[in-house]
Amino acid sequence: MTETEKITVGGLICALALIVPAFLFHSAPRFPGSLTGGMFGIAAALLFLLLLSYTAVKRQPWIKERTKGFISLGSLLSFHVYAGAIGALLGIIHSGHKFQSPLGISLVISMLAVVASGFIGRYYLAQVGQDLRFQQKELKLLRDRYDGLATASATWSRDSVVEPSGMRLDQLLGAISDLEFAITARDTIKRTLARWTVFHVAVAIMMYGLLALHIWGGVYYGLRWLP
Repeated sequence: MTETEKITVGGLICALALIVPAFLFHSAPRFPGSLTGGMFGIAAALLFLLLLSYTAVKRQPWIKERTKGFISLGSLLSFHVYAGAIGALLGIIHSGHKFQSPLGISLVISMLAVVASGFIGRYYLAQVGQDLRFQQKELKLLRDRYDGLATASATWSRDSVVEPSGMRLDQLLGAISDLEFAITARDTIKRTLARWTVFHVAVAIMMYGLLALHIWGGVYYGLRWLP
């Protein structure tokens, strides 16, 4: 996970968050069935199908064995992330902010849930884990410093015990307490969101089912831009 990838995907997520509520100000009911709208929809559907390549390579050992010489799993994961975010953005554009049918609304909601859960798992939880490891190392250092001053505190008042950095013993205890609270809070968040993969896969299956119904409905009822 590079900084460039985080900034790029974060920008796409922000664009998605801004464009979704635009239906309050704009709606183009005929755009989804037009040639231009149809191209956006087809591009979005193709991206959603192509991002399954990461799942196939990751879950099927024989596919992974045949493709490892051409592309790494990490590169496929990056494509998976980009394709999901861009596909969702194209899908919202394709809708023309025409949120009227239950199928279309359900598809948009499931699509956004897939993108949001993927972003949380790929970036937010990774950042939480990294911060948690850093805080645990810092807590160990503070406890070591406290242990070094514990003996002196038995014969001197707490206000008199000062370590080389200038921090008194009571201040050191306060810092340890604050850090323990922060670690507990982050650990609770991490454990709560630890099953994000289950939710991500579940809503993805729902999204693909709704997408298939959406495509079938478009073909069955006819595409206006075809003769």
